[in-house]
Amino acid sequence: MTAATHSPSFSAAEAADSADAVLLGLDPEQREVATTLRGPVCVLAGAGTGKTRAITHRIAYGVQSGQLMPASVLAVTFTNRAAGEMRGRLRGLGAGGVQARTFHSAALRQLQYFWPKAVGGDVPRLLERKIQFVAEAGARCRIRLDRNELRDVTGEIEWAKVTQTVPADYPVAALKSGREAPRDLAEIAQIYGTYEQLKRDRGMIDFEDVLLLTVGILQDRHDIAEQIRAQYQHFVVDEYQDVSPLQQRLLDLWLGERDSLCVVGDASQTIYSFTGATPDHLLNFRTRYPQATVVKLVRDYRSTPQVVHLANGLLKQAKGRAAEHRLELISQREAGPDPVYAEYPDEPAEAEGVAARVRELIAAGVPAGEIAVLYRINAQSEVYEQALADAGVPYQLRGAERFFERSEVQKAILALRGAARSGGNDPLLDDVVELGSQVRAVLSSTGWTAEPPAGSGAVRDQWESLAALVRLAEDFARTRPGVTLADLTIELDERKAAQHAPTVQGVTLASLHAAKGLEWDAVFLVGLTDGMVPITYAKTDEQVEEERRLLYVGVTRARLHLTLSWALSRAPGGRASRRPSRFLNGLRPGSAAPGTGPGGAAERLARKHGRRGPVLCRVCGKTLTEAGELKLMRCEDCPSDMDEGLYERLREWRRAQAKEQGLPPYCVFTDKTLMAIAEAAPSEEGELSMISGVGARKLDRYGADVLAICAGQDPGAEDSDDA
Repeated sequence: MTAATHSPSFSAAEAADSADAVLLGLDPEQREVATTLRGPVCVLAGAGTGKTRAITHRIAYGVQSGQLMPASVLAVTFTNRAAGEMRGRLRGLGAGGVQARTFHSAALRQLQYFWPKAVGGDVPRLLERKIQFVAEAGARCRIRLDRNELRDVTGEIEWAKVTQTVPADYPVAALKSGREAPRDLAEIAQIYGTYEQLKRDRGMIDFEDVLLLTVGILQDRHDIAEQIRAQYQHFVVDEYQDVSPLQQRLLDLWLGERDSLCVVGDASQTIYSFTGATPDHLLNFRTRYPQATVVKLVRDYRSTPQVVHLANGLLKQAKGRAAEHRLELISQREAGPDPVYAEYPDEPAEAEGVAARVRELIAAGVPAGEIAVLYRINAQSEVYEQALADAGVPYQLRGAERFFERSEVQKAILALRGAARSGGNDPLLDDVVELGSQVRAVLSSTGWTAEPPAGSGAVRDQWESLAALVRLAEDFARTRPGVTLADLTIELDERKAAQHAPTVQGVTLASLHAAKGLEWDAVFLVGLTDGMVPITYAKTDEQVEEERRLLYVGVTRARLHLTLSWALSRAPGGRASRRPSRFLNGLRPGSAAPGTGPGGAAERLARKHGRRGPVLCRVCGKTLTEAGELKLMRCEDCPSDMDEGLYERLREWRRAQAKEQGLPPYCVFTDKTLMAIAEAAPSEEGELSMISGVGARKLDRYGADVLAICAGQDPGAEDSDDA
């Protein structure tokens, strides 16, 4: 496993001899990047095209030719690993004096140096882990957050700060951006504001504050800004498609009125928009700098022509602005095997098939460390951990805890063990005989529900982990009739012990997000069904397109061997109701081209309710495209005829439901769905089912209550005895 991409050979020893030696081994486009040292430069670099090589040789050529002073160059990237790799390459090329840092590292260094002059006194202490402060802020607001909600609320605060959104503006900004928030937006804004006050009271700052404070000093103190600009006169920014608005603001202040800037990126690899990253700065570069030199790197030195052909095919089907700027890669490697498409009857069979193929590759000489199994969400890892362990294949998890080491799994197993010991004395197991039902009853006390929570994030990950335990229990009971809860806990202990495989030189198990920037000889992309890739909560066109880009990133991690697989059902003997990912239509053998594939969010909503064509605002008649507007059936800015009293009654009912079920309120209904219900005031099931966000399950589960509230009645009063 490596993050390096190798283009034509070049030795570090040659670099120290002369500027011309630095250019040896570069292809024509890389050479153009290396020799274009003045003015704005935009490098559009596809996956595997040697972008790091191009920009490090550019810096080294400038230093060796005397056109750049090492101390005047600041190279910025997004991870400490990438910055460290860049520094190592620059040293080998004779440009060791160049600063290569992350945005946060560079800003923190400047903040520490200039704070006494700009503010006075010592720099506030850096808060390494903000989650504890978020927990305390929640407690002060009398809002109880579990561990997973803490993580997600912390993520919302980070998003707000990198998009320069203050607490008071968070609810509106989150709605406008279509955020799937883990709590009520007003509650998050309250926690966010209290968190900021806590930091101020204790003289502490977080990592986002490092950027914000540096921006503030550079804006207010022109003398300090000029001092930094005198130091750094040339800037290089890698992974420019991942820049946030706050990072772009800092970069603008570093630059001042100058344009000695080289940016490198690929809009087709934008997969972190949920953190505030946006490709707009990359896509707008030529608009901002009309005189910019634009160089496209499309020679792929990483992957075989077969892998590159599939990657190009994926992007040909893409839509949206990023797709308009896609790069057509050209493989520079010899031909290799065709990508393998594998369909399995169920998930265990898929995992066993992947493990068997992994063993074959290892036996054929492919090192285990050069093989990766990539999936969409971390909860998918358990079945592959088990399959590889059963096959005697060492593996390592990247970017996630081992399945049996996740806190929600440990808590669930403790609950199951306690229920097994108490036997018939556990009230959760009254009148519950079948093992699967017993497990569902016990896990309901730890956060599991029959219906998955809406949206992504930690709450969804937790639910997926618990759902995996439920499925495991069902499969265990199916293969061994008559087993008890105690038998299951023994089985779980044995599985946990068996999966402590060596982590050195093992097959990598990772999510697609965690695989960004890495590459392997052999890659298995697993679980490629509609609902997983794209993920079920990708609702808008842009969210679906980001899912396509995520799959593109997965495909381009493979150098030689690539396998794409899916299962038609979850468990053995289950109904084969799943379909392969729509992204593979027209690419996998026997599939039709996506000429009439799924349309935008508006078209999907129209099809759901039997309508054709776009969805129009019921107030002004404008075509609706945003997810929130589609729920309301009107533009955000159009006047609302919502019954405020009905909305508040629905919120009170939702709060009670969420408390009773141990769920976040948005898992019952989102705020937008409640607003849509309050505006429509449905009087019968057909009208309620027409509202976006009220699916068949929720209609069955909550429909009677909601209709009763809309009719001004007490929900569930007549059925209380039956309930």
